This record gives sequence, C-alpha cells and structure tokens, in this order.
Amino acid sequence: MEKKPVIYSGIQPTGIITIGNYIGALSNWLKLQDDYFCVYGIADLHALTVRQVPAEFRQRAISFFAQYLACGLDPQKSILYFQSHVPAHSELSWILNCYTYVGEMQRMTQFKDKSEKNADNVNMGLLDYPVLMAADILLYQTALVPVGADQKQHLEITRDIAIRFNNVYGETFVVPEPYIPKQGAKIFSLQNPTAKMSKSDPDPNASVSIIEDPDSIMRKFKRAVTDSETVVEYREDKPGVSNLLTIFSEMTGRSIESLVAEYHDLGYAKLKNDVGESVVAKLEPVRKEYARLMGDKGYLMEVAKEGARRASSLASRTLNKVKRKVGLVEA
Repeated sequence: MEKKPVIYSGIQPTGIITIGNYIGALSNWLKLQDDYFCVYGIADLHALTVRQVPAEFRQRAISFFAQYLACGLDPQKSILYFQSHVPAHSELSWILNCYTYVGEMQRMTQFKDKSEKNADNVNMGLLDYPVLMAADILLYQTALVPVGADQKQHLEITRDIAIRFNNVYGETFVVPEPYIPKQGAKIFSLQNPTAKMSKSDPDPNASVSIIEDPDSIMRKFKRAVTDSETVVEYREDKPGVSNLLTIFSEMTGRSIESLVAEYHDLGYAKLKNDVGESVVAKLEPVRKEYARLMGDKGYLMEVAKEGARRASSLASRTLNKVKRKVGLVEA
C-alpha cells in the first residue's frame, strides 16, 4: 500500500465544507484514494497563528474531521489524523528551521498579506508557517502535494529546504512535486453568481454547507439570484441560471444540455425548487453519516487515534533518519 506515490494535504479546520468544495475538490479526492497513498492532516497547529476561542476551535476541528469522513474519505484507504496528535511535525519543524533563512520567510507573500490583515498579531508562527508546512510534507516522503495558487510559493520553499538538506547530508527527503488535481466544476455564490462560493462570504444565503438542514437548503435556492429573463439557458450572460444548471448537473449526473431541454420554458421557480431538491437528496447520506459520527464522539476519536498512530509510524522513520544525520544522540 505504501509503495503507491504519497499525496499529502493539510487542511485547516475552518468549520464548514460547502457544496462548492464538495463538487470542486472533494469528489476528486475520493477517487485519488485508489491510486495514491493519501495522507490528510487536519492542520490544527497551523490554525493557531490566528487567535482562537478554545472551546469553539476544538468543536470546529472535530466537526471538520467528521465532515471529511461523512463525505467518504476512507480511514482504511487513507490516513486521516490531527496534526497536533503527531509530535514529529513540531520536532522536524524545529530542525528544518535551522536550515531555513530568515530572509526566505520574510519574502513570503502570504506572510506579508496576513501581517497586514492581522496587524495586531504578527507572531512568529505567522512567519514560520511555511517551515511547519515543509515538515508536514517531508515527514511522509511525499511525492505529490495538491496546491492552489496561494500555496505554490510554500511548496517551492519546501522543495528548497529538502534539496538544501539532501545536499548537505545525502538523500534524506523525497523532493515533492505539485499535483494539479483535475478540477471539478466551479461553483459560484447563490447571491453573487460572478464570485466563487465561499464559506467566508458574509451573506449567509450565498453558500450551502454539506451538512445543512433541508429546509435551509431549499430556502437558499429559492432566493438564488437569476436574471430578468424567463428562459432557462446555459449562457455566459446568465451566470445565475448557469450556476444553478451546473449544480443540478453535478448533483444528478445529468448533462446540462438535457436539463436545458427539459426546463427551458418551465420558469425559474421550478428550476430553483428542483435544484434545491437534488442537493437535498444528494447530501442526505452525508448528513446522516455526519450526525451519526457526531453522536458517537468515542468512535470518532478512535478513528483519529488510529490515524495518528499510522501517521506517527511513518513520520518517525523520517524523523529518526534526520536526527541521525544531523548528529543527535539516539534515545
């Protein structure tokens, strides 16, 4: 199993997964589990660069973990765990700090952006964030890292650190490559269909969560922004209607062409209602599994514990090799 190429992804526990995340990314992650050895860490240590309310943060992290399982990420096929449950992340991060230059960290565009947004809390964690990320990736001898545009620079510094270490001590780390996953359909805001659907949107009617109750889902789709025409067509100048058709297609597996043919003259109210119902139906098993998991925290934490055990087993191999190479006395 471990001979498959390793894919690593660390996800901050931000609270909810939208149907945009589900369609655009998660549905593809499910397919990766069969072809790659996937390691998915809930990056709770990274999230501490921003002040958190402890009880809320803990609950959010557990909820996020349950949502990933409810979507179909399989702890038998992949490793799912909390980053803070594997001390090797912090340990390797310290060693890698000693092979990383201050100037490299200060040049990170994300550090500059986040420093401006959190001017009252420009902490060392914010500056050092990419080194912990490098430790996350390098611990598992990761071959491929799914990256968005905002993370490309962090992967570059990870590669630089790995190459620098390998040059000094011989082959120690796999130098990871970016993995550009096949993107699912892009889903836009229900209230501003020219902007991507986002969980951080201040308008509560703009996005739909995968664990939202059916009444709320139906209400949001009935309020979805369309246009002043009445015909249902997939066109660039009809972003609201086109977004609804894309969601409808993804939730039912039907082609957009067949949906346009059926709904062309039926009006927007009928379209919105049926799209909402298709979302409710598709997410029903996810909601049920999420409720089951959150109702059995003991089981949920057992899955997390087993994930951390498997992650630690892999991570310790790399960490022990690094410790020997830099000359630390073996325990």
